[in-house]
Amino acid sequence: MGFPGTWMTESESMVYRVVPKCACSTIGQIMFFSDHGRFFDGDIHDATSGMHKWALDASQPLIEKTVKKHRAYTFTCVRNPYTRILSSFFDKICGIQRNGRRYRGNLVPLIIQKYGIEVGGEDGKGEFDQIASFRRFLLFARDTIRWKKPMEPDIHWSAMSGHVSTFIVNGGRYDRIFFTEAFDEGMQDVLDHVETTYPIDLKTIPRFNESEGHGPKRAHPVEAYFDDLSMHLMWEIYKKDFQIFRYDFENPANKMPLGEIDLDEVHAKLGD
Repeated sequence: MGFPGTWMTESESMVYRVVPKCACSTIGQIMFFSDHGRFFDGDIHDATSGMHKWALDASQPLIEKTVKKHRAYTFTCVRNPYTRILSSFFDKICGIQRNGRRYRGNLVPLIIQKYGIEVGGEDGKGEFDQIASFRRFLLFARDTIRWKKPMEPDIHWSAMSGHVSTFIVNGGRYDRIFFTEAFDEGMQDVLDHVETTYPIDLKTIPRFNESEGHGPKRAHPVEAYFDDLSMHLMWEIYKKDFQIFRYDFENPANKMPLGEIDLDEVHAKLGD
């Protein structure tokens, strides 16, 4: 199995387990800058040099050796499940991707047909009932995760605990898991623990939100999208995320965590 979704700086100063929709573009660019003194020109997910990635065959033995011997500071970043699934909906389902097409080809037509969602027309910019469509998408997301029907779950809405867990199960250990909602504080703590070739000033680093502008803007506050049934579905899908990463299930309006993450608990509960 190895370490899918894992990135490492070429200098082997830090190892990062990517969790989709949790500031991964910004984190990847910071890692790239720390080695090269410049940002990658384009979406960091497209970079095939300048950084080690598990998806690159040549990088795998280096990542595996570093992770198994815990030779580099290792971290990941998580996000409130309510805002994460909303972001996935507006970006991946409603939005046109950077290649000018819909995400994953026939995915959106499939959900339109089977679940009756709307996505704002051909360009994703038309008016539509965002709340009704999101709730139907959430039903689809639950079906993919619970029953793998009508398709396998997508990495952008599968549970964060699943992404975090594969790294532990296969022999990795985290030194830090921080919150997207307190990004500067968490990322600074990581940087304080590593030696970088080029210094990083987080106050001047742009936010590389590669999904911004893909889809329609969210028209309502977060809590408006989640009625009792939607919250029930959220608990069914993301119970572990709420519990282990300390997010507030009872109040979708509160995006901030309720407490700090207990790394020992994470390794014990996700390392089975």
